[in-house]
Amino acid sequence: MSAERSPSGIWWIRRDVRLHDNPALQAALEHAETVIPVFIMDAKLLSHSNPRRNTFLFENLRQLEKELQQLGSHLIVRRGNPRDCLQEILQESNAQMVFAQRDHSPYAQIRDADIAAVLPLTLTAGITIQPESMIRKKDGTPYTIFTPFARAWMEHLDSITLFDPPTRFQPVPDLRSEPIPLSQPDTLFPAGEQSALQRLRSFLSSQVRSYHQNRDLPAEAGTSYLSPSFHLGVLSSRLAFHEAQSLALSVPEQSDIGTWINELLWREFFIMILANFPRVAKGPFREKFTSLQWNNDEQGFSAWKKGLTGYPFVDAGMRQLQEIGWMHNRVRMVAASFLCKDLLVNWQWGEEWFLQNLIDGDLAANNGGWQWSAGTGTDAAPYFRVFNPITQSKRFDSDGKYIRQWLPELSSVPAQYIHTPWKMPLDVQQDCGCMIGAHYPPPLIDHATARQRILSAYRQMNA
Repeated sequence: MSAERSPSGIWWIRRDVRLHDNPALQAALEHAETVIPVFIMDAKLLSHSNPRRNTFLFENLRQLEKELQQLGSHLIVRRGNPRDCLQEILQESNAQMVFAQRDHSPYAQIRDADIAAVLPLTLTAGITIQPESMIRKKDGTPYTIFTPFARAWMEHLDSITLFDPPTRFQPVPDLRSEPIPLSQPDTLFPAGEQSALQRLRSFLSSQVRSYHQNRDLPAEAGTSYLSPSFHLGVLSSRLAFHEAQSLALSVPEQSDIGTWINELLWREFFIMILANFPRVAKGPFREKFTSLQWNNDEQGFSAWKKGLTGYPFVDAGMRQLQEIGWMHNRVRMVAASFLCKDLLVNWQWGEEWFLQNLIDGDLAANNGGWQWSAGTGTDAAPYFRVFNPITQSKRFDSDGKYIRQWLPELSSVPAQYIHTPWKMPLDVQQDCGCMIGAHYPPPLIDHATARQRILSAYRQMNA
């Protein structure tokens, strides 16, 4: 801790909309008597987001403002270029320092370097559980394969010291503040760190015990539904890991907890890849795949986006995405594989569509997932592994519960045809009120034919 504290400093809130375990806030509290919470509505970021994600942001800012007011402070909101806004607030408040949590996206790194060149900006850790620069191979280069990365990550892990939320703030100077845009709360993903903490603890006390068994079943509530909170930093990933690890140590026979912890490590891995290889935001990690010849069928891409491919498992996922801005991870993988390997559409088209629609749309995780599915990434699925949308449907939605939930036109289809409705005889179609071609489309493409086509494309590229 510094021997002398400055009269005031700015806590610049970005992807850390919380009071608990917040390294940037902690640094501000240690170095300044008065901490000024600031959020800047950056038009570049808001325009590249989507309405659901922006709504989630605004609702969480509203909840944070309520908590700040209870502690004697309040949130200063500005709209504009971050450097200009920070410069104005520094001048208006006579603050001496700006503290913020380090972000690893290419835009954030350029923005922060630009600001640090002219303003007193201090960046802290916080997005990841361990600083991404800490995990390196013996030669000093970053890992590019998950399993050795995860092993090294665990070996480097020291005890995690969590920061308690402040119990009181000094009053903030009287500064101009923009209103937080009006928005409609999301019932599936309620805002506020208290809601996120409650969901985490509820998950760890119950669903995590069957996580390994249920996490791939989209009709079951087997996942944590915490990805939007992790993305926005409403929930500290350090705290989530700490509580999960503590539970795993107290119940060593419960392997499902370890499976969920492994998912947190995948998040760490994808952030590390983006930070060290920012080019992945613009193209394949394996650069030889830039020569792959995509078909890029506009009509097929449109049908995929609308959930009209004729493959129910894929379509159910795409309809779920349309309706609630979220999709179960197993279905994300199958839908992604179908777009780039069955339809031979560039994975970047799908990556962008997901970012335009997901409430948890995270550049690092989304990019990593799509490159895995396309076979162009780090731990990518081998090019010859092509998800069969029918067998995936039968395996992970055997009774068709998920399909019927999101495809009401198939709600009366007999169980034996729910995964392959185009095989229904005409009289069965009439009886269940689902005529293929009229109420639900036939398959866009034969999967076996599509598989041979993508394998041929990969082989030509490798020739």
